[in-house]
Amino acid sequence: MSTLVLVRHGQARAFSDTPDRLTPHGVEQARQLGRYWIAFNLAFDAAYHGTLRRQRESYEAVAEEFRQAGKPFPESTTVPELDEYVTQDLVSTIAPRLADMDPEFAPLWHDWHGNSETASRNRRFQRMFEALVLRWVEGQLEDPRLEPWDAFRSRVVEGLRIITESQGSGKRVVAFTSGGPIGVAVQTCLGAPPRAALELNWRVRNTSLTSFLYSGSRMSLDGFNEVPHMAREPGRITFR
Repeated sequence: MSTLVLVRHGQARAFSDTPDRLTPHGVEQARQLGRYWIAFNLAFDAAYHGTLRRQRESYEAVAEEFRQAGKPFPESTTVPELDEYVTQDLVSTIAPRLADMDPEFAPLWHDWHGNSETASRNRRFQRMFEALVLRWVEGQLEDPRLEPWDAFRSRVVEGLRIITESQGSGKRVVAFTSGGPIGVAVQTCLGAPPRAALELNWRVRNTSLTSFLYSGSRMSLDGFNEVPHMAREPGRITFR
């Protein structure tokens, strides 16, 4: 049996002009994860990340901790299939158009859009975004710029296949990705309905660990959304 650990990236710069970069707090979350692995003498045979900057920066922060400790950490391989679904077009273009057509969605959009600079913006955004993404999963949103849900899910599953098939038995592998792919990985592994991927996605913490045991094409869930590196500092835990 081999082990695949999916790491969600550290906290990113949501609601900024550079949302694909880690915040200083996000970098520290990743470095803290690296220090935790070093303290428990955990090593990996291979490392992967998607093309997104926040995923790569999370890998780099962990790898830097290993280098500073004089310990090896594998060079990363980029797997585009690990990328998150595109949220910018969903929110900036498709959401306002949907608000003009969908009377149930419109109040959620206007509530967030009219309060996007307030302290409650995260809570208001999450309500709006959950309703928006659910419509995406159910096939109610069609736009040439938007990757269909089925295509996104198939892409992520293909990425997991690429990783697991490239590593032999008894390997320990880590992949830095995002909440959406992690939700899909768990949903697929459990044979749960598509909506479960979303419910899981909303709860995935930054730099959390979701682990699978695999052999050939068989994969089983071993741990979900774990943050042992923050056990002593729960105030560092973030979800966005």
